[in-house]
Amino acid sequence: MKSLREIYRIGKGPSSSHTMGPQKAAQIYLNAHPAVTDFHVTLYGSLAATGRGHMTDVAIEEVLGRAGHVEIEWKPDVFLPFHPNGLKINDWVVYSVGGGALSEGDHPTGLLPASPEVYDLHYLADIKNWCEDHGCAYWEYVKRCEQPDIWDYLLTVWHAMQESVERGVNHEGRLPGPLNLQRKAPTYFVKAKGYKPNLQTRGLVYAYALAVSEENASGGTIVTAPTCGSCGVMPAVLYHLAKGHGFSDEKMLHALATAGLIGNIVKENASISGADVGCQGEVGVACAMASAAACQLFGGSPSQIEYAAEMGLEHHLGMTCDPVCGLVQIPCIERNAFAATRALDCNLYASFSDGKHRVSFDRVVEVMKQTGHDLPSLYKETGEGGLAKVASPEANN
Repeated sequence: MKSLREIYRIGKGPSSSHTMGPQKAAQIYLNAHPAVTDFHVTLYGSLAATGRGHMTDVAIEEVLGRAGHVEIEWKPDVFLPFHPNGLKINDWVVYSVGGGALSEGDHPTGLLPASPEVYDLHYLADIKNWCEDHGCAYWEYVKRCEQPDIWDYLLTVWHAMQESVERGVNHEGRLPGPLNLQRKAPTYFVKAKGYKPNLQTRGLVYAYALAVSEENASGGTIVTAPTCGSCGVMPAVLYHLAKGHGFSDEKMLHALATAGLIGNIVKENASISGADVGCQGEVGVACAMASAAACQLFGGSPSQIEYAAEMGLEHHLGMTCDPVCGLVQIPCIERNAFAATRALDCNLYASFSDGKHRVSFDRVVEVMKQTGHDLPSLYKETGEGGLAKVASPEANN
């Protein structure tokens, strides 16, 4: 498995696979071909189907347009065999596989920079056994595998998450796009302050998740955790727990490391791409990560943390990716808020248990991958089915 740097990427929304990935691909191509001034870009499958709503063309033209003429061709009905998010820049074929990551599929050209393997164990069951055998926590396994500067990087990530929450709860106004949605985070934040503590907790978590998701939807700076579309879940849970319980930065970094390990395992053995496996691979994985992080903070054992993560993912199985108008707004923003509170419930439920349970996290990852591949393409970020079909402005006219 790769470094946690591959899971936590600081960048601008609204989509890690539709904006961050293609923009990165354009920059890599331009760096490799500095003399080229004419660019023909073809977008395939899900990348083409919802690319306009996700500002894929804007992201690509922002890079290649500085060097010359850019022509973009949209082929939403053509799916390349390796991944639904395929693009071709002149003669170079590359795939945006989720979380801002790129792959050349089965035909590597060497154009993508090498990304070394960092972790020797790829399944949570094996990592859990290692932790129990060595009397260690999951974050200590991360420490064993990563370079020492990973903690500096995670601190930067933690600061970026906090800043995205704080910007979002103070940012009023309308989100971009034809849905004309008003930001809700500032209102939820103010209203939550007026409730008694038991309800205030939920209201604040909603506000924090909405804040980050709305920052993402407007192209603001966020952290993929594991994607842009699910970027509100982890910051909401961690910010709330840090504020409410006074956890130190060191504790928060350990929680981020534990959560990153969970996301990494899913990325390695299944997918975190909505275009590949639906929203279960984005919001579902984010919920699993946040569940594990919360359980880590409250002193959960490796078995309890594994159980919390398992529940976070299991109870999102089958979730479709059906963005209305191809925007990361409906139903994405609300899903972040609900997944954040579900993560807190998963931690609490696991904490009441001894960590023993029938279905393992690794098995749920397997099922999630198969379920995602069984979903028809119209439910996987193409904007052709589900809520995207019935809740669009055109459908309501």
